Amino acid sequence: MGASGLAQFQQVFIEESLEGLDTMESSLLALDGGGDAELVHGIFRAAHSIKGGAAIFGFPEMSSFTHEAESLLDELRDGRRAIDGATIELLLRVVDCLRGMFAQAQAGQPLIDAAADALRGELAAVMGRAAPAAATMEAKGGPGAWRIGFRPHRGMLASGNDPLRLLRELAALGELDVTAELDRLPALEALDPDECHLGWRLELRGDVKRAAIAAVFDWVEDECDLAIEPLPPAVPAQASVPAAAATPARTAREAGAESGSVRVSIDKIDGLINLVGELVITQSMLDTFREGANASRLAMLEQGLVQLARHTRELQESVMGIRMLPIASVFNRFPRMVRDIGQKLGKQVRLELAGEHTELDKTVLEKIGDPLVHLVRNAIDHGLETPERRRAAGKPEAGTLRLEASHRGGSIVVEVVDDGAGLNRGAIVAKAVERGLVASGEGMDDDAVAELIFRPGFSTAAVTTDLSGRGVGMDVVRRNVADLGGTVTVRSAPGRGSTFTIVLPLTLAIIDGLTAAVGDERYIVPLVSIVESVQLDDGAIKTMPGGGELFRFRGDYLPVVRLHEAFGCEGAVREIPRGLMIVVEGDGSRAGLFVDGLVGQQQAVVKSLEANYRRVQGVSGATILADGSVALIVDIPGLVRMQGRRRAA
Repeated sequence: MGASGLAQFQQVFIEESLEGLDTMESSLLALDGGGDAELVHGIFRAAHSIKGGAAIFGFPEMSSFTHEAESLLDELRDGRRAIDGATIELLLRVVDCLRGMFAQAQAGQPLIDAAADALRGELAAVMGRAAPAAATMEAKGGPGAWRIGFRPHRGMLASGNDPLRLLRELAALGELDVTAELDRLPALEALDPDECHLGWRLELRGDVKRAAIAAVFDWVEDECDLAIEPLPPAVPAQASVPAAAATPARTAREAGAESGSVRVSIDKIDGLINLVGELVITQSMLDTFREGANASRLAMLEQGLVQLARHTRELQESVMGIRMLPIASVFNRFPRMVRDIGQKLGKQVRLELAGEHTELDKTVLEKIGDPLVHLVRNAIDHGLETPERRRAAGKPEAGTLRLEASHRGGSIVVEVVDDGAGLNRGAIVAKAVERGLVASGEGMDDDAVAELIFRPGFSTAAVTTDLSGRGVGMDVVRRNVADLGGTVTVRSAPGRGSTFTIVLPLTLAIIDGLTAAVGDERYIVPLVSIVESVQLDDGAIKTMPGGGELFRFRGDYLPVVRLHEAFGCEGAVREIPRGLMIVVEGDGSRAGLFVDGLVGQQQAVVKSLEANYRRVQGVSGATILADGSVALIVDIPGLVRMQGRRRAA
């Protein structure tokens, strides 16, 4: 097999193994919460698959490491070891370490570092073996001599495995001394030729790593008793791995990590094939009109065009459906995170997940992770109280954090809800006054105060920690969500908790929008950002001393953004009564876009400007209209920020 072919299979193995690690982690967390011990069997199977695959696809160090964890899991599975919190914590660190190894493998870097080597030693120490030093020596190139105890189970021959073949493979690694163990050999008349009665004591010398030895026995270790130990004096007796050197939690797949593939169900593939077949039939029917059409066949032509439009729309929906993935892949990372943060802060947190099967576009899915991570951390750190404070407030000691996803119209809504103390209005207003964001909190309603937390650099944390951050966070959350064409808002009730709501488009590839005319140009305004369209008279516009314009809308004064000024359009309408004001919302604030008029509503296939030209402020992309012309898609949050900077200048 060529290098490129092996690399392709390695990537598939890595993706499947990462899913297996997710299963291991969720099962371990369920065990920690008092789950069924049957979960241990699933954890063992996932570890066994990773170990075997690692040996096959060229990762012997990973296979050796996973073997240590598998030995511990085997004792848990057989009831020889109790399932306790310390063991679960150790295995969770193993999951983190394996994720780190897969990240190293994808980056082409060595899999075993000092932390991973120390954790492997800790696993061996828990099992009562002196393997920590062996692991350390192996990382340096091998101890030079190994003692191997190999006792096949009686049924090994029946499975087609030949012990002598394994001995020959070991002999190819170095100098091998073999001593047969005959204690299980029966009398001649009782000997069964289909059973294996022998065992062996082996000594292997040479520059051989432990992983290479373990790889020889990968496919028979369930059918034998195997012990691999270094021979003295290769390993000093005093060598040991301190517990302090244990592997730190390493989450290789961060929230924004992207995958280069999508798993598609066979039903979706079958649906696509059927639609393509319908298109071929329709195309064949329309092809008969190449030589011309008379009046008697116009009805048939019209029917063919209707069918073509329907099939094209269905094909579009089916293709988009291929990119739709359940949000569970994002939600599944939070049980572990909530557990770790809760323990660190001394808080009891009960996590509830709902709507995990809600689907959204893969691109949106990969980029929503970071904002959700920050909201969850923030809810535990700032929102939920300690058990003592919750008892004093008459609440259960364990706080509830709920993540829920659902479809609403053409958008997906993700809510992060906690039953904590709610936003501290007094602290927020005081910090805003201190930073000069507002003169005072008088006259501000709760929604206006809540919006202050999204200001850049705003933080009420008295002490900077790795959880509370350094005054950046909520503004970044809003900006990241806005980059996805979405919005984020917050509702809070003192003493009852807070709800952060993220509204996102189902896909970034196609958007619904209104086509607006500005001079000779056409612009697409995303429908999700539009509040209302109104026509104003001259007296409705107020000019500010700094040059900005405002108009009154439902009791508030909103800034005016003239698109012909923002984008330098010629021949545009300048008189307010002759044009149209589109009220839009972005970055938590509203504004009015002044345009000549509306052409109509349409679905726009988004084309990236950065990929085909360069980034343009106030523009999120482009689309091609029915007449072949190009229309720019307005970036509402970016346009509002751009106009704000112009007024400030």
